[in-house]
Amino acid sequence: MSKARVPVAVLAATLLVATALFAPTTALADGTDDLASLINALREQPQDCAGATATPPQPLAPSPELACANPPAHGGDLGRALVAAGYRAATATTITLSGASGAQRAAALLRSNYCSSLRDRRFSEIGIAHRGDTWRINLAQPLLPASLGDWREAAASVLQLTNEARAKPRQCGDRHFEATTPLAWNDALAAAALVHSKDMAKNDYFSHADPAGDTSAQRATKQGYAWQMVSENIAAGLASPKQVVAGWLASPGHCANIMSADSAEMGAAYATETRSAMGIYWTQVFGRQRKP
Repeated sequence: MSKARVPVAVLAATLLVATALFAPTTALADGTDDLASLINALREQPQDCAGATATPPQPLAPSPELACANPPAHGGDLGRALVAAGYRAATATTITLSGASGAQRAAALLRSNYCSSLRDRRFSEIGIAHRGDTWRINLAQPLLPASLGDWREAAASVLQLTNEARAKPRQCGDRHFEATTPLAWNDALAAAALVHSKDMAKNDYFSHADPAGDTSAQRATKQGYAWQMVSENIAAGLASPKQVVAGWLASPGHCANIMSADSAEMGAAYATETRSAMGIYWTQVFGRQRKP
């Protein structure tokens, strides 16, 4: 087993109807997807590698480009391999396992030998490849692309990707969702999303509740949104709307928020701060207005 590193987001979901909260779970798939789910299950544990109580890091979003990065064995140049695969990383590490006949065995070896790397909250994406009993696991945080655009452009892409996801039946962990109606854009929800993204970036934290204790519903109310229900997804360290939505869809709780037929509208925004731990912070707020 070997690991290489180059000079390393976070997802969270709430569903609020009055005072109800939705807690995400993790489901398993096959092959490399199965191992990614097992790694995310490890990240979701409320204990660190030593067994002490700890806040879980975000689930890792899948990246096909990261999965294609194949650095030479025994300390090869990971940075060049990432560039060759079309992936620009702020930080990354690669782990190579041999002698693991399946995902369950690979996950057990990873837990025993690389628990700290797997739970490192600086990593926001994962790419896995394997041949026979040898597995390569790449973990990274992408650089922010110059093409990201302002928050309004990015939010429009988030809305489009969200509605594309809602247009098809989807399994979110152990819950099945039928295709549902598209969401409409709402300026008040977008304003609430922007306020929270800016606050997380400025004050370097990651939580649905801001330092003053305000929740997503309270932020929506302050923007004049008379809500029947409100839910929220947040993310950090992810560099594009496509990566953000893919990360949310890969996590059952966030996926359920996206697919919920209870929502009718949404707003989204990101904010950046180079001095913060994660660099970029995203908020997606869903809602349905209260009937007059």
